[in-house]
Amino acid sequence: MQIEGWDIDILVQGFPGKSVCHGALGWSSVVLLRRGGRIALVDCGTFSMRKLIISGLEARGLKPTDVTDLLLTHSHWDHSVNWTLFKDARIVLGKVEMDWALAQPWGLTAVPELYVERLDTWPTLVRIGDGDEVMPGITAHIAPGHTPGCLVYLLHGTERDVIFTGDAAKNRAELVSRNTDMTYDAAVSRASIEMIWSQWRRKSGTLVVPGHDLPMTQDGGKISYLGTREAAISCWYGEDMETTTSYSLTV
Repeated sequence: MQIEGWDIDILVQGFPGKSVCHGALGWSSVVLLRRGGRIALVDCGTFSMRKLIISGLEARGLKPTDVTDLLLTHSHWDHSVNWTLFKDARIVLGKVEMDWALAQPWGLTAVPELYVERLDTWPTLVRIGDGDEVMPGITAHIAPGHTPGCLVYLLHGTERDVIFTGDAAKNRAELVSRNTDMTYDAAVSRASIEMIWSQWRRKSGTLVVPGHDLPMTQDGGKISYLGTREAAISCWYGEDMETTTSYSLTV
């Protein structure tokens, strides 16, 4: 899609699910933005997404070293740990989020401790505040709840905007119900979601790209998805490598 001169591509599609008995899935969205000489990613996913991200860039004639800007919504491993793939890029993270992440006890949260500790001293890191313009026409807005320093990025268009919510609103269920999973304060998260809705209603056709769901639009509060959800696993339950059983995770 193209909005206000920006080409917007979903490199990895987020998924609104949790593992029952093997920890977090961490299937988050990774979005590519291009305009002029600026090539940016919103979040950078997990270790398991590295080949997907690299191949997605290659399909568009790009390499990780071509990425000029990495906009991180927050510090959790499923959104931030691949920053090392883009070590030459300008890496954007909220000052509140970085201060919080560095203070977290090791081994007890979803913060990748050593990666955050190294990022803190990385020469291309830019710490930003609420309302800062991070790229031409793109502003950052603090949306606490999932973490204290979660950011929402707002791409300003003439006719419609694009709102990248990260995990301030992970999926449609959270956007509609205003209730959230994984929040340090439900009321704080609810206020952040109301802020997102306020921005969403301003212009007809504005897109929301959540941290763990398909892009979507809304008309009078009725939400419509853009695209088709895909998610499946393939399992070796037999006695040879050729026999697999596939399970779709979509409805």
